[in-house]
Amino acid sequence: MATLTETIEVDGIRCERCVMRLAATLQGHDGLEEANANLVGQVTLTWDDERTSRARLVEAMAHVGFRERE
Repeated sequence: MATLTETIEVDGIRCERCVMRLAATLQGHDGLEEANANLVGQVTLTWDDERTSRARLVEAMAHVGFRERE
């Protein structure tokens, strides 16, 4: 098992309610070990790369309106 951690910058986080919505989206995601977001749009994720991927996590966030900054 390899655990990866990365901070991803996303658009769409404007308030504490947005942070809570993002947390609710990621809660229970198989393989996600930890997620922390702040109001400037930085989301730090730690996941087991044998159970999920960065792409799946980014896709889950985008599905509810939090898109990765390019």
